Amino acid sequence: MRLTFWGAAGTVTGSKYLLQTGGVRLLIDCGLFQGLKRLRERNWQAPPFDPKSVDAAVLTHAHLDHSGYLPVIVRRGFRGPVYCTGATAKLLGILLPDSAHLQEEEAKYANRHRFSKHSPALPLYTQADAAAALQLLRPVEWSERIALSRETAVSFSSAGHLLGAASVLVESPRRRVLFSGDLGRPDDLLIRAPAPPPRADWVVIESTYGDRRHPVGDPEAELATAINRTVARGGLVIVPAFAVGRAQLLLHLIARLKASRAISDVPVFLNSPMATDATQIYHEHRLEHRLTAEECRSMCTAAHVVNSVEESKSLNERREPAVIISASGMATGGRVVHHLKAFAPDKRNMILFTGFQAPGTRGAALVGGAEMIRIHGEWIPVRAEVVQLGSTSAHADRAQLVDWLKGMERSPERVFVTHGEPAAADMLRQYISRDVAADVLVPEQGETIDDEAPANA
Repeated sequence: MRLTFWGAAGTVTGSKYLLQTGGVRLLIDCGLFQGLKRLRERNWQAPPFDPKSVDAAVLTHAHLDHSGYLPVIVRRGFRGPVYCTGATAKLLGILLPDSAHLQEEEAKYANRHRFSKHSPALPLYTQADAAAALQLLRPVEWSERIALSRETAVSFSSAGHLLGAASVLVESPRRRVLFSGDLGRPDDLLIRAPAPPPRADWVVIESTYGDRRHPVGDPEAELATAINRTVARGGLVIVPAFAVGRAQLLLHLIARLKASRAISDVPVFLNSPMATDATQIYHEHRLEHRLTAEECRSMCTAAHVVNSVEESKSLNERREPAVIISASGMATGGRVVHHLKAFAPDKRNMILFTGFQAPGTRGAALVGGAEMIRIHGEWIPVRAEVVQLGSTSAHADRAQLVDWLKGMERSPERVFVTHGEPAAADMLRQYISRDVAADVLVPEQGETIDDEAPANA
């Protein structure tokens, strides 16, 4: 058995793990690097493995830092099946084409306004590449065990976090290896709690919030306070939100706040057609989340959906109070960037974040107190109030991650801590070492673990 960490090692994005076992070369997750320029540049380098040599891929969930590199390896020759849950497959049908479309549009914008170093600027991949990747998806049932060879099989268990998100168990003659994927909170307002982990010899566990505990707070009350404070001074609330997950939570909370009259009947705009399509999928997977049919309907009608580019542009001329929810969650691209350009200079407005902000993103800069941000080659002053809600994260915190691991029927032999910034990963390593009888390692980018010893009985 050989396990190589080709992403999410020393950083919180770009998840890619290549596992060679039982005569199979299996890629678990195929994500984009996001954030710091030196990380994003890895997306443009040749893959560190030959895509043609990979027999199959497995995706834990649909977020682009776990799935968004798939069109690249398909363009470079990968033709194997890509296994994922049914909800993940539906979400990818929205996310991958949208990711490609945004890259094509941003390349065109850069060429038109000539602010790119490259001539011409090119997208990382095209909508045709995304369509080719979608053809390889093989949706599986939660109870299904997929045989990859006579000796190797994979199965899925719920990870919480996001609709369709899974932990992946790979069974081979030598080892049972469990990949946590991104783990959700047991008390998440939308998605059901993660399932207890199945028995495994090795565990690869995420550490996004491995160095902190989530604050105790009421996200509904926090959101009401933020909106009411901004409306009272005549401002707009701009919410960069992940189109899948956070946008739906915000719509649910806003529907509840309006129903209880905790906020005024301020106009709410959902400027993300992708988020609208993703919200509909919640209706189709009722058993995976906590919302009732009525709450799903209320969530879908809580905002006016902005579809056209013209209407999106017209929002930037608005001067009356409103809430504008728009992708992306870290303010790295899409329509929300144009809203930030228009509204960040006005002190009456608020920029509201609801999730983790990876280092190197505009979101991280804004949360960190940046007085200027660079958008489309221009430096934009930031006078708007910037707020990050601490109680709306979809990731398990340090204690919840350790508790999930302790829920295994017996301690694993080894634990590999990934998908976190260095401080977060090392802090989680220390806590796991204290509470779980396992050898715990924080792997480095490109590190390979070779296993020649027989598995424990």
